[in-house]
Amino acid sequence: MHLRFICCLLLGLPCINSLAAADDDDTAKLTSKVQSVNGLAVIKLDGEAQRQTGLAVTVLKPARHHSEFLAYGKAISIQPLLDLHHRYLAALTERNRAAAKFKQAEQAIQRQQDLYQHGVTAKRNLQDQQAQWQTDKALLDATQYQDQAIIDETLLSWGKTLSDWALTPHAGKLTAFLAGEQTLLQVTVPSHHKPIENLHTIAVNVSGERSAAQTAEFISTAPQTDSSNQGISYFFQTSGKTIKTGMSVSAWLPEQGQQHDGVIIPASAVCWAADQAYVYLKTDDGTFSRRAISQYTATANGYFLSGILKPGDTIVTTGAQMLLSEELRGQIPNEDND
Repeated sequence: MHLRFICCLLLGLPCINSLAAADDDDTAKLTSKVQSVNGLAVIKLDGEAQRQTGLAVTVLKPARHHSEFLAYGKAISIQPLLDLHHRYLAALTERNRAAAKFKQAEQAIQRQQDLYQHGVTAKRNLQDQQAQWQTDKALLDATQYQDQAIIDETLLSWGKTLSDWALTPHAGKLTAFLAGEQTLLQVTVPSHHKPIENLHTIAVNVSGERSAAQTAEFISTAPQTDSSNQGISYFFQTSGKTIKTGMSVSAWLPEQGQQHDGVIIPASAVCWAADQAYVYLKTDDGTFSRRAISQYTATANGYFLSGILKPGDTIVTTGAQMLLSEELRGQIPNEDND
């Protein structure tokens, strides 16, 4: 057995050269060359080999990233809000009916007053109409008090923004929640963090994976906090299909004022060896060198780095693990001692 084959097994590398492959007739072969430049291993790979192996690169662009902290929340049902909406519609209908009846009473009492002044009707008829007017006015006032009670209850439970969404005849803003296109979230910021300001979006995920997080949009501050957490709560909405009512979510919120300049690299650009993350930097048309990365932050678009790579650097986005295998394989002897 070749020593090269044994070493490949021990290193966990493919035992067939990923950059140097031949068919049964040995009619085609792609080769790479591993060299040492200033103590660093570099891989030389011509353009044809890059094309045939599907190697892809990208030029890094400048990016800004806020430091984040972790908070927790849950997807909550809008059923209580819908109940308030329906109660408000019923109260609105009752108020409109009472208002119409009161308007008729006002018109009737005006006629009775005119008739009484001209001696056409008895004073008793005017007094009866005045009593009816007072009764209808009391009913109208009662419906207005009922409306206000529903408004106050909604404000205390849901805050002004969601109250405005619910306490309208059509409640169009709630349609997306009813259709399952949006999910309402309540996220509580730990008490040792400052209240959030000027926040538009956050990242959320049900399994605690930052790299797989989806965006949630800020709605408003919640008037009541989650009883299981100490801190200020906020309402958000998300269109993510994986978050269902009742689920707990992890949320990543930006630290106020802590912003860093750097670059974002795609997740596909990262390769691993011995629990260390690397990327391959393309230094010219056919030269690739490995660069260790650390202190990176997972984002929805990949990983944010500051200070390690810079805008304008060209990195490998497809084929980095293949280059790593080739570099390590270049360190293995070709023959054993058998």
